[in-house]
Amino acid sequence: MDVGVLNAGFSVVAASEMDKHACNTYAQNHPSVELFRGDIADHFDEICAFTGIDLVVGGPPCQGFSVAGKMDADDPRSKLVFTFCDVVEQVKPKAFIMENVKSLGSLTKFQKVREELVRRMEASGYCVTMHILNAKEFGVPQSRERVFFTGVLRGIKKVSPAFFDRYKKPAPSLREAIGYLDRAGSLTNSQITKAKITLAAKPILRKSPYAGMLFNGQGRPLNPDAWSSTLPASMGGNRTPIIDEDHLYDGEKSWVEEYHAQIMKGVESEFKEAPKRLRRLTVKEAALLQSFPPDYVFTGPQSRVFSQIGNAVPCDLAFVVASVIRQVLTEKTSNSPSEKSNYELDLA
Repeated sequence: MDVGVLNAGFSVVAASEMDKHACNTYAQNHPSVELFRGDIADHFDEICAFTGIDLVVGGPPCQGFSVAGKMDADDPRSKLVFTFCDVVEQVKPKAFIMENVKSLGSLTKFQKVREELVRRMEASGYCVTMHILNAKEFGVPQSRERVFFTGVLRGIKKVSPAFFDRYKKPAPSLREAIGYLDRAGSLTNSQITKAKITLAAKPILRKSPYAGMLFNGQGRPLNPDAWSSTLPASMGGNRTPIIDEDHLYDGEKSWVEEYHAQIMKGVESEFKEAPKRLRRLTVKEAALLQSFPPDYVFTGPQSRVFSQIGNAVPCDLAFVVASVIRQVLTEKTSNSPSEKSNYELDLA
């Protein structure tokens, strides 16, 4: 998120991160930022000692709310959304942005969590709005829905869903986003994924060849002429999305589409290794699909690098949300101090 926040015109003075590999990556790319490593509870007083802060940004762990996890609001990691509230209450920034998985903002089972978040922030003097945004609507080559809770101190213009409209633009295709790279394993695209690709003996079919499950594992094939599906933090093994290199680079017909058509006609599938033209997404490609700058440096074992990329907010989406906040902070028009939050209806 900090890449987008910086590009929106803010200066980042401090950051907190638990994962040691993500810390090393952050320090490599943002050497001037004071970085608090480890459990945020161990640095809470130091973090809250900052004054004159315009914006607090965070993406508390989402595993407890994710449809890919157990969706347990009592997961200890889920409580960190309230640690975020603790920081905001102490630092008293002019505005805040808290990002999480869509389900936290949309499912009834998490309504009490949403209500508590809003209650606490309102009690601290903020007008809170909630926005569910899809990265592909803002020029990111990936369909990725996330919820953003935004808050501004009362007396500052309220964040409206309409503010996001000016930033909407078509997403480039996967071909446009990564097609300029050389083939996987080349000098400029070297961090390959070695997980084998095998055909499912009993494929789960959908109308689209890029849905369902044609292959074993949870890695789905990507259509070079469309945007990517959501990249998971579990990439690196058989959950890593699949690319047809001959289709991407040589203009060949899609093997995936032809194979899907045969299976749909009743041709029996069999368990065997897929053609060599099919391979997994590389680290470089995954980072570009998350709209990281091409020169962004990642550190740690490859599995943890994929986790860092998959856990990230697309940089260009973070830029949009931060730009909207900067807009409301710089405009003179203000809302009534008595204006209420409307977190359930403000969906962009």
